[in-house]
Amino acid sequence: MKKKQALERLSGKLTGKLFYDDLWKSIYATDASVYREIPLAVCYPANEEDLARLIEFAKENHTSLIPRTAGTSLAGQCTGDGIVVDVSKNFTDIIRIDKKEKTVTVQPGVIRDDLNRKLHKHGLFFGPNTSTSNRCMIGGMVGNNSSGTTSIKYGTTRDKLISLKAILSDGSKVEFRELSAEEYQEKLRLQNLEGEIYRKIDEKLRDKDIQDEIKKNYPPSSLHRRNTGYAIDELLDCELFQENSKYFNFCRLIAGSEGTLAFITEITLQLNELPPQNTAMVAAHFASIDACMQAVVPAMEHSLYTCEMMDKVILDCTKESLKYRENRFFIEGDPQAILMLELRSDSEVELQNQVKKMLATLENSGLGYAFPVLYDEQIDLALELRKAGLGLLGNMKGDKKAVACIEDTAVALPVLADYISDFSKIMKAYGQQAVYYAHAGAGEIHLRPLLNLKKSEEVALFRNITEDVAKLVKKYNGSLSGEHGDGRVRAEFIKLMYGEHLYQVLKEVKQAFDPENIFNPGKIVDAPAMDTSLRYVPDRKEPEIETLMDFSDADGILRLAEKCNGSGDCRKSVEAGGTMCPSYRATKDEKDTTRARANALREFLTNSEKANPFDHTELKEVLDLCISCKGCKSECPSNVDMASLKAEFQHQYHKSNKPSFRDKAFANITQHNAMAAKIPGISRFVMSNSFTSGLAKKLMGVARERELPKVAKQTLKQYYLSNKAKFDIEDPIKTVYLFNDEFTNYLDVQAGKDALNLLAKLKYKVIIIDHPESGRSQISKGFLSNAKRLANENVSIFKDLISENCFLLGVEPSAILSFRDEYLRLADDKEAARKIAANTFLVEEFLKQEISEGNIRQEQFTNKSAMVKIHAHCHQKALSNSSRTFDILNLPKNYKVTIIASGCCGMAGSFGYEKEHYEISMRIGENSLFPAIRKASEATIISANGTSCRHQIKDGTGRQAQHPVTILRNALKN
Repeated sequence: MKKKQALERLSGKLTGKLFYDDLWKSIYATDASVYREIPLAVCYPANEEDLARLIEFAKENHTSLIPRTAGTSLAGQCTGDGIVVDVSKNFTDIIRIDKKEKTVTVQPGVIRDDLNRKLHKHGLFFGPNTSTSNRCMIGGMVGNNSSGTTSIKYGTTRDKLISLKAILSDGSKVEFRELSAEEYQEKLRLQNLEGEIYRKIDEKLRDKDIQDEIKKNYPPSSLHRRNTGYAIDELLDCELFQENSKYFNFCRLIAGSEGTLAFITEITLQLNELPPQNTAMVAAHFASIDACMQAVVPAMEHSLYTCEMMDKVILDCTKESLKYRENRFFIEGDPQAILMLELRSDSEVELQNQVKKMLATLENSGLGYAFPVLYDEQIDLALELRKAGLGLLGNMKGDKKAVACIEDTAVALPVLADYISDFSKIMKAYGQQAVYYAHAGAGEIHLRPLLNLKKSEEVALFRNITEDVAKLVKKYNGSLSGEHGDGRVRAEFIKLMYGEHLYQVLKEVKQAFDPENIFNPGKIVDAPAMDTSLRYVPDRKEPEIETLMDFSDADGILRLAEKCNGSGDCRKSVEAGGTMCPSYRATKDEKDTTRARANALREFLTNSEKANPFDHTELKEVLDLCISCKGCKSECPSNVDMASLKAEFQHQYHKSNKPSFRDKAFANITQHNAMAAKIPGISRFVMSNSFTSGLAKKLMGVARERELPKVAKQTLKQYYLSNKAKFDIEDPIKTVYLFNDEFTNYLDVQAGKDALNLLAKLKYKVIIIDHPESGRSQISKGFLSNAKRLANENVSIFKDLISENCFLLGVEPSAILSFRDEYLRLADDKEAARKIAANTFLVEEFLKQEISEGNIRQEQFTNKSAMVKIHAHCHQKALSNSSRTFDILNLPKNYKVTIIASGCCGMAGSFGYEKEHYEISMRIGENSLFPAIRKASEATIISANGTSCRHQIKDGTGRQAQHPVTILRNALKN
């Protein structure tokens, strides 16, 4: 109670937000590591004054502060029982760009890729490039001394760090930068904490015994990826203590210190000029890991920009990934490993010379068997495949996972092959098939054992393997941590790596900076055992959770939530592209990420003592802003299908909590529309008259700003029956069934009419039969018993009609794609559902296929010019591809078509109509879609295939978007 009162008082003093309820604490209990610690609270500080107040509170209340940016740490750096201080929301300014000096000053919450987009116009960029670069932040990169794929050319974050501003543990502000000998002496004379820090470090580094021990025990400076313990070897390497001309700079110590020494508020970085534009990548294939490792040294004799590796385990993971399987285009045969060797030059001729020399080296080595050369966007696709490794490993079915514990070791290149050979022997002795990937050219292969940390015997393996590998790294004079840091998982072994005396020196460094141990304690020094505070309690009794939907593909709903390993892809910015995660992009609150939802589901489903484990208001809160866009189903490397998880949660929650009138009304909207369609004139008047529509909105809890959808004067079914002869084509090219979904039938009938007429004009026979609605509304509101009944009815109706020779087509993506998605979880007849799913297509997909087969030709369409901008429905992006729409709209000869990089429109069915969600809905639209449409000329045709998307575009921009089939029908000749 005292803690809660103290937190309440603290909250009142802060400008930012402080959270200490169970939901917020549970979603910040983990990062991307295997650790879990429930924090005391979570804070989003608004400014430096808030940070000072937090430091004061921590000292007075004997607690700690855990600095955090994107929370993608693999070693447990962002877990702890104190206050997690998340600067990712408010400390996001790019303060200053100095083009002349090639520097930039930023706050710690600036995303690496976003920074480089801003720098590009100046011809500059920040070199270190992690696999998480579209969401990781500069503060976290400093904390871990991040390196990434480009370190062989551009170095580590430490190498780029010029100066930084920070708050010390007494609340005082400091700036660390290069100091001349005279300036250094001035620091030694300061009578404050800063002066004490300088004096303590000076005392230690002038000790000849300590100097000798550093030189003996630290990895050689030629190994640029060395991140074990505090970087006192870097401090030693300056004019004050060695015969060289380097200035002393505490920044070199702060880099890699994991937030344990000071709280960083401002960072100045050295930049590089943009790399040469002409680029090629040789993707060397190997039949064994050993051959791949032996090839690294000769490959590195060339001027490479990247030298990355991925093994068969990762390559096999990509086969099942919706997003990444198409990136496998360059893979030949079944390689055990691939080296990705990137070359660059300003001259195309010189680039080809480099490629020839590289190929000659590889072929002469006799180590590989295939050497495809990639160019331009092919390279991006291949690198995405490698970058996806971390998340894809989390997508492995079952409880065995590729565990991060020894994944960060680095050794000198000349001994890399021998080291990996010895490592493989250790793995074999433990009966392990490890995973090998990442930074071969830097001597750092990310090596992961496959372990089930839910079992105590495998937790023991976790420790034993880590300890054995630590000893092996010491044998090869390498670094136990190359770029991911010590954190919780490796800090215990620093004493083994450096010896007792140096370890005590590291503890004194921490003591000098942070005498009361408030900054991220338990990381680097004085760490608890690496096999404690794990995400899962070993040998626990697995919760038995019954669900209506079939989650057997993930071994149950809990394991589907557990597939989220915390890599944080759902935090990427709008500018990074894609859809995931729309609500987070609008709020910038961790609570609104896919990761947070998965964390909360895991926490409450695992630990609930209720008869209904779903009956928690915290789960309702964390899932409230999930708009079921399905972005995570394809863009999350672990394919955490949050839309399905939310639908199941709502269904189960309804068992203990009566659904609202509005939820029932939206779920059953088709029945209401069916009744309204019998009296369309009266219904349309009620929905458009300001008085009656206002009453309806108030009753339904609909935002007053919204225009209520009105039923059409004629349903699509009525139109079809009255014009049936037009669609009964003699000698058709093909016969297809059109799924007359509930939205097209009653509301957006014109799109359905255009689909019918377009297909008929192109010589396709189109059949509409009686069938129930898709169930989309019931699914979105969690009325899964009704949705299951509808799914079973539709499967029963279509199972004998739809085949590889007769397709089921749909106009509305959210309805027709249910057959390819939710029906596979809902339908009882799985075999029939899968058969229908395999032959169910968006009308655009079908048209694209027919164009490819030569059945639809350009000369059938107008030669007039038109500009078209496409916004694709989220479900299309997740389960299909927006390029299908792009391809069909490019068929008319003089149509110039572009796809808007728009993410989600924000409407998401009923979500955008609900009054409490209206503002968020519009903010999502404003992220990218609305501005892009406003920039388009009035003559530009706006294409949107989702009924919700078209309504949102009209409400947000005043523009009337058209379904692609409408645009194509209007483009027909005659």
